[in-house]
Amino acid sequence: MEATNPILILNNAIIVTMDSHNCVFVDGAIVIQHNSIIAIGKSIDILTQFTSISHRIVDLRGQILLPGLINTHVHTSQQLARGIADDVDLLTWLHDRIWPYESNMTEEDSFISTLLCGIELIHSGVTCFAEAGGQHVSGMASAVEVLGLRACLAESIMDYGEGLPASWAARTTEECIKSQKDLFMKHHNTADGRIKVWLGISSATSEISEISPTVTSRFVNSADVLMSQLFQHIVEIPYENQLIVETRGVDNGTVTYLEKIKFLQNNLLAAHTVWVNEKEVDCLAKAGVKVSHCPAAAMRMLGFAPIKEMLSAGVCVSLGTDGAPSNNRMSIGIY
Repeated sequence: MEATNPILILNNAIIVTMDSHNCVFVDGAIVIQHNSIIAIGKSIDILTQFTSISHRIVDLRGQILLPGLINTHVHTSQQLARGIADDVDLLTWLHDRIWPYESNMTEEDSFISTLLCGIELIHSGVTCFAEAGGQHVSGMASAVEVLGLRACLAESIMDYGEGLPASWAARTTEECIKSQKDLFMKHHNTADGRIKVWLGISSATSEISEISPTVTSRFVNSADVLMSQLFQHIVEIPYENQLIVETRGVDNGTVTYLEKIKFLQNNLLAAHTVWVNEKEVDCLAKAGVKVSHCPAAAMRMLGFAPIKEMLSAGVCVSLGTDGAPSNNRMSIGIY
């Protein structure tokens, strides 16, 4: 048994377990067998329990061990675009820099970009990420399989809007929905279950009404049928609220509109969600919506979400980096 599944002991480490009791072992050890953790505890207890000379013991000399980080907002296909959109506002960032770049990518480009992004994520301690949407999910999935990471992948769809690249504007609502369902069937639970496919809409408007109300509302039903998660950028800049009020017949903006069409669900991960008021924060909390906060991207371009108020209201808030052109690094930290 030991020859088939040898035991590895990581010894003499500060172990942050993040278990239900938030236990921290200052002088701890972890026992790993067949890619699974089978024991965690004080070094003296672990070494007493596992005494075979065939066990491999690695002395970590007081280094800190903690669970892998989860980056809940990444654009892997944008990794090759690092630095092309510095020091511009969001609309210029989208129209003149990112959309021309992404619309010309191939599946191989996406594969290479995701590989490069994944290597940087691993270097920063990330073992799982949520892709915020790109055009070539199959390329992303191939890279994730090679990298060994866990990932939630989403295609970014846009079925309506001024200024879209020609190849995107040509897609109908039906084609967008079918594409996401096909990707779900092809890639969900692949790579030994490490890959999940989410249904992704870039945003309710992405500042220029790029998503029609039809596809926004129909995605809720699709997610229910597939038992999938939903992803959407929400209220990145004040203009989005303004445009929603002008075009969708609501008083307060994006969150009010999404509540009206029953898009706010407990399976929705909302990125950024910066320009929301107290009433809208309560709506997010009551619906069970989760928020991904990207501090570095917020400082560069968007502004800070009311994180303290969200946490006080019971909203689950996680951390992300956004894509490389929004951050120029894949570290969740803001340094």
